[in-house]
Amino acid sequence: MASFTATSISIISLAKPSLVPSARISSPNSVSLSIKGRRFPSITLQPTGRRFQVTCATKQETVQKVCDIVKKQLALPEGSSVTGESKFAALGADSLDTVEIVMGLEEEFGISVEEESAQSITTVQEAADMIDKLLESKTD
Repeated sequence: MASFTATSISIISLAKPSLVPSARISSPNSVSLSIKGRRFPSITLQPTGRRFQVTCATKQETVQKVCDIVKKQLALPEGSSVTGESKFAALGADSLDTVEIVMGLEEEFGISVEEESAQSITTVQEAADMIDKLLESKTD
């Protein structure tokens, strides 16, 4: 078990500086890492009493699958940019489109989304986060 108290931590690779030039953790709430231009999911540190619990952000594969499903359901032109931050409404989705997107996600991931949860989803990232939580609770 490891513990630390700090407001800022810097990580520098001594073995191969070209692989991990640096990573920075500020007021330890989250950690982001980029290696050779490739971004990795953020790690969020959640306080649990006097200790921290490390949880990983949504898997990049989940975000990409959600992007692909959104593009398909909305019949977006080839080359349309859909990212985790994309809002369904900004992509032209109405409430019926959103329902169809959720149905496509349920089918693709083998999950069941409650109506209340489905209505609160407004972005690709929110959908991906919800999917990962549902998949995680399925395996527990």
